[in-house]
Amino acid sequence: MTAQPPTRPPATAAEALSAMDDLIAASLVGQQEMAQRLGLNVTDLTCFGYVLQAGENLLTAGDLATRVHVTTGAVTGILNRLERAGYVTRRPDPHDRRRVRVSAQPDAVARVYALYEPYYARLGTLFADYSPEEIAVLTDWFTRATTMAHAYREELRGRDEAD
Repeated sequence: MTAQPPTRPPATAAEALSAMDDLIAASLVGQQEMAQRLGLNVTDLTCFGYVLQAGENLLTAGDLATRVHVTTGAVTGILNRLERAGYVTRRPDPHDRRRVRVSAQPDAVARVYALYEPYYARLGTLFADYSPEEIAVLTDWFTRATTMAHAYREELRGRDEAD
């Protein structure tokens, strides 16, 4: 006998948007608290998150500026703060000495993982409630919604520049 997938309650697009708004709000407040616990601000924590996500493919300062949508001058300040706090080091780019690459400090990685790991374990348990097909839909939606959010933010900036 094959196990039946769980029945999901019906929802409208408006209910999904409302649930998404609640998740975004909870995430924003949560990120603020996580950043405070780590002695960082949210933008610095976001940059460090991108450094972690990149892994061995070390990002340049310009890469970070693009991802966080700040100027290269602003990212220099962010990297200065992260370096002073022991989160990152800057290394010369082996192929272009004019650029630097950003590397995470292992003890900082351990601190961040210690804080986030219990939450990610709970998310893993939540994802386990979904079939592979549902996970594919969720991943597709997250990816497309992220792309749309970036595009809309760029559209808004374009409007500001035109004014």
